[in-house]
Amino acid sequence: MPNIKSAAKRVETIHKRTIRNAGLKSALRTSIRRFEEAMATANQDDAKAKLGRALVTIDKAVTKGILHKNTAARKKSRLTRRFNKTMVG
Repeated sequence: MPNIKSAAKRVETIHKRTIRNAGLKSALRTSIRRFEEAMATANQDDAKAKLGRALVTIDKAVTKGILHKNTAARKKSRLTRRFNKTMVG
């Protein structure tokens, strides 16, 4: 346990951010998993909707500092390519 008051405040802040980040990471993984499940069912309309939701979630993760912008761009590109290859082409 920290002895200095400011250090104790930092511990509290870090704990709050850790909880927030864990929730956002979980939501990110869930949205990607739901898209992949929709792809498996071969329902194009559902998969397209889930892809849009996943892309929005990835963008939000960047603004919150969960993902680096290049990592997000790579993930978005791969998901979109997978959708286009399977559903469109």
